Order: sequence, then C-alpha cells, then structure tokens
Amino acid sequence: MSISVGIVTAQRAVFDKPLSFRSGAVLPRYELVYETYGTLNAERSNAILICHALSGNHHVAGYYAGDEKSLGWWDNMVGPGKPIDTNKFFVVGLNNLGGCHGSTGPSSIDPQTGKPYGASFPVVTVEDWVESQARLADHLGVYRFAAVVGGSLGGMQAMQWALAYPDRVRHVLAIATAPHLTAQNIAFNDVARNAILTDPDFHNGDFYQHGVVPTRGLRLARMLGHITYLSDDAMADKFGRELRTGKLNFSYDIEFQIESYLRYQGDKFAAYFDANTYLLMTKALDYFDPARELDGDLNHAFAAAKAKFLVVSFTTDWRFSPERSREIVHALLHNKRDVSYAEITSQHGHDSFLMQDEQYFAVMRNYLDNVAWESAA
Repeated sequence: MSISVGIVTAQRAVFDKPLSFRSGAVLPRYELVYETYGTLNAERSNAILICHALSGNHHVAGYYAGDEKSLGWWDNMVGPGKPIDTNKFFVVGLNNLGGCHGSTGPSSIDPQTGKPYGASFPVVTVEDWVESQARLADHLGVYRFAAVVGGSLGGMQAMQWALAYPDRVRHVLAIATAPHLTAQNIAFNDVARNAILTDPDFHNGDFYQHGVVPTRGLRLARMLGHITYLSDDAMADKFGRELRTGKLNFSYDIEFQIESYLRYQGDKFAAYFDANTYLLMTKALDYFDPARELDGDLNHAFAAAKAKFLVVSFTTDWRFSPERSREIVHALLHNKRDVSYAEITSQHGHDSFLMQDEQYFAVMRNYLDNVAWESAA
C-alpha cells in the first residue's frame, strides 16, 4: 500500500556564481528553493529530478507540519510504493528561477536597488532553467540523474536535460509535452499575458511598489488557461449546461456552473501566484524550440541525446496532442535512441498527467522499476 512521504521541509541553496541568461542578461547571485524525498544511495546513482510545469513549484510530495491538507502537487505520483518510489529513489523538486515560491524571481529583492526586481527580472528560458538545475545537482552531489521527469513545461525541461547534458541523465520521462508550441498555443499565451499587461494595477510589472496586485488580469489569464487544460468531454461530464439556481436570470452574473468553477479557479490562482512569474513562464513555453537554430530539423536536434526515453501522451489532450509526442518519438527513433511510447486513453485533457489513472500509473511504475534496477546494479 502506498503512503505519503509525510512531513517535508523546504531547503534553500544560494549560488554566488553569476548565471548568464540566453537573453544576454546576467544574474550575479540567486537562490533556489527545493525539497528532497528518499535517500541518495552510496553510489549517488538513484536521483530523480522533477521539473515543474507553469504553475508548479518545489513542493512535489508530502505535506507541511501542522497542515495535512498541504499535499504536494504530484503527491499521487511520488512517495513510498508510488510510481516514483521514494523507497528506491532520491527525488528532487525545485522552484525554478523566476518563480514565486521562494526561488529568486520578480518579487525578490534586488540587492542593487533594495526593491523587488519586478519588470527588470530577466526573461528566462528552458535552457536557463536547466543550467541552474545542473548547478543545484552539483550542490547536492549528484553528477548523473537516474531520470529527469516532467509534464507539460516540465517535459520540455526534461528533454533539454538530454540535449544540454547528455552525460548527466540516464532516462528522460517526457509527459504531455511537445518539441515546441504550435501557433495556436502561442496565441493562447499571448491573450493570457495581455490580460495581465493591460490590467491597470499591473504598473508595468512594478505593482509591488504600489501595494496592489493585478488580480483581474491574473484571474482572466488563469480562466483562459484552465479552459485549455480540460477536454470538452471532461467539462460536459462535470458541468454540462447546469445552472446554479436552476433557472435563467437574464443577466451577466454567474449563471452556469462552469462559469462559477472558472471564476473560482481564477480567484484562487490570483490570490497566490505572481503576475510577473506568469509572464515569464508562458514566455519560456513560447521560446522552447531545440530545432530553431537547426533549420527546424528535430532529428538533428535530438542527435545529441544519449538518454533512454519514455514519452507519454493522452488522447484528449488537445493543447499538447499525441501527435506532438509522436514527433519526439520519431526524432529519437531516427537517431536510433532507446524510446518507449505510451498513448493513454483519458478524458481529462492536458490535466491528465496530474490525475491518478490506472493505465498511466502502470506505465510509469513499470518503466521506473527498470530504472531502479539499473540504479541498484
């Protein structure tokens, strides 16, 4: 029977070596907040890095003391006896640079000005994140990860690990992701960003100094995003055309249950997430394209990879469709890399990678059991 990892505590690593961003900006000093679960073996061969998606963070599993409801965002996947088994693996989760859960980001104080970085925080890319993650691995004494795992934007980071540090990762698990965003996905992100950028309380990214939060823009951005994370069938099954009061009110107030749900999700998100971080995360999504400088040749891009891959997609994920995962698989096969592919039947859309699904979990468990066997050999 699988159980939680229990009470966990966040840790902080400070890096004084400047980090050069792909944009040309330089961050002289920064901090990364992270959590670890399980035990690093004597050979240091059983470490797994979890890369988070847009709204994720370092709190992957377990809960905080005094608050058993504060479960990590992937607690159903990570823990003793779970697919990512902390009895076998040393699991690392971190909050990426530019985040708003403790790592250095736009809301952090810039030591040169004594004020929050705000709009001056550098635009960050997946490549920048992976560079900072490699430094965290050095800090933890992990030269080579048994696996790097991520869904959505996290899957892009996992792939970048195989390309940037081919000798430092044995396996990549890329889930519900893509080799680059489609024009439609970039369009969704632009609309979401504009909801924030045009909020009068945004103040060009320096809203901290005005004592306000661009709540309306954040709420709209999250509502739009949430629509794209769900499938039409999932929405129909959960909400249909159900009215809150059982009758039409002939007004612009909330009438349908789906409207109530989206506004609740938007309000909840706006209460804890940073607007500048949202802008940075969506731009990182837009920019990721390992084949951009190779004339769009994805086969050429993946030639650098040495890791074995598990690629997982979900049938109703229309934002990161199975066709996009198969592009990754084809590029890996072209390069004669070891790759396994699973297309999971699910009604939950893009959010399927966060859900507990028997087939999905069996695929993850079976693959990672082999990774654990390798780590112990």
